[in-house]
Amino acid sequence: QVQLVESGGGLVQAGGSLRLSCAGSGRTFSVYAMGWFRQAPGKERDFVASISSSGGLTYYADSVKGRFTISRDNAKNTVYLQMNSLKPEDTAVYYCAADHRGATMNQRLYDYWGQGTKVTVSS
Repeated sequence: QVQLVESGGGLVQAGGSLRLSCAGSGRTFSVYAMGWFRQAPGKERDFVASISSSGGLTYYADSVKGRFTISRDNAKNTVYLQMNSLKPEDTAVYYCAADHRGATMNQRLYDYWGQGTKVTVSS
C-alpha cells in the first residue's frame, strides 16, 4: 500500500509559479506510475499530468502543456509538479495518485490518492 501526501499549494498571482510535491510512503513507490489531477470548484476532477515509474514517459493535458512539468525522484519517493505561467483557471485542489499499471490519463485506474493541496491563482 502507498500513502501519498501533497504539499506546496498556496496563493499566487497570475503569471507566477509554484512547485507541488507528493511524498509517497513505502519501498514500492518506484514501481508506480504517478499522476496529478485537479478539481476546480463546482467542476469534475480532471487529468493534469502523469509520469511513468522510471520517469521516462510523461503526459500532459493540453491546457497545461508547455507550462507545467511533472518529474519524480524515486530515491526520495517524491513526485513533483512544477507550474509556471499560472492562470486564474488553474485554481483548483491538486491531487496526486499512484497507478501500478502505468502512466495514464484515466483517473479510474489509479490505485491510491493523496488528500490534495489547494492552489489559488489571483488575477
